[in-house]
Amino acid sequence: MLILGIETSCDETAASVVADGRTVLSSVVASQTAIHHPYGGVVPELASRKHLEAIRYVTETALHQADVSKKQLDGVAVTQGPGLIGALLVGFCFGRAFAFALNIPWIGVSHLDGHINSVFLEPQPPPFPFVALLASGGHTSIYYVSDYLKTELMGQTRDDAAGEAFDKVAKMLGLGYPGGGIIGKYAQQGDPYKIAFPRPYLDKNSSDFSFSGLKTAVNRYIQSHKAIDEQHIADIAAGFQEAVADVLAYKIINAAKQKACRHIAIVGGVAANRRLREKVALDASKENFDVYIPSLKLCGDNAAMIAATGWHYLKAGKVSSPDADVYSRLRI
Repeated sequence: MLILGIETSCDETAASVVADGRTVLSSVVASQTAIHHPYGGVVPELASRKHLEAIRYVTETALHQADVSKKQLDGVAVTQGPGLIGALLVGFCFGRAFAFALNIPWIGVSHLDGHINSVFLEPQPPPFPFVALLASGGHTSIYYVSDYLKTELMGQTRDDAAGEAFDKVAKMLGLGYPGGGIIGKYAQQGDPYKIAFPRPYLDKNSSDFSFSGLKTAVNRYIQSHKAIDEQHIADIAAGFQEAVADVLAYKIINAAKQKACRHIAIVGGVAANRRLREKVALDASKENFDVYIPSLKLCGDNAAMIAATGWHYLKAGKVSSPDADVYSRLRI
């Protein structure tokens, strides 16, 4: 069964063709990083306009690279939410019209389900059940996953998401957007223990997060040290990154212990952070837990994860109605 996936929840216009929910035949992503870089973050209006310009091209390219014709498709899966409303509407309306024209099912997919299912596109996916940390620019949550579409929310951020905190700290340091990769690059040259930023664990038995206080601590440090050179920036980046990695690693390990679950997954854009991957792998090995992390190309927003999730939706009979609409926030 061939599913065309379309993803436009934020600033990536993506299309992909996936076979049987596991085999990625093509994955095309048009990035808007250069467009939003001067503003230090995503400008929703610009994102929507760029999606309009790119959506047809990425879809046609995905079909071409997969060597698949439109008539061979069995369904179209489109990100329904959460995300930026204007951005979501571009992909959602395009995907719905595309499916209607071909008279095939179309499926509105949760962006978060997509990230969780991205780990199943790897050669060695985790067995059920497992505990998943979803960390990205808009979300930081922990889920207990018992099936492809069965998740239990164990905890989530009360304010900033981890990826959002990376972006804001990068902006404070004048490093530009997106912050995750830039902070990670500078952190490699810095001393993660030179500046002791706080670890916002909240309640250590809880799976909830809060990064606003850490972000404020970094800002106060920057404001109180006017003469900051390149090495100082590297040390700040390293200290901040280490604080985030410590909290994320502790929380996911603790959640796995609470569920007596040996299998851990890390998904979402922040899962691409090298220090986080190292930290979780090290801490998990001490507890005899197995860790599963998607390859870098599947950590960020992509349409392959949407197509794969759409396949599971379709198998379960979850097909969207003609009057379905997008949503900006997670439905709880």
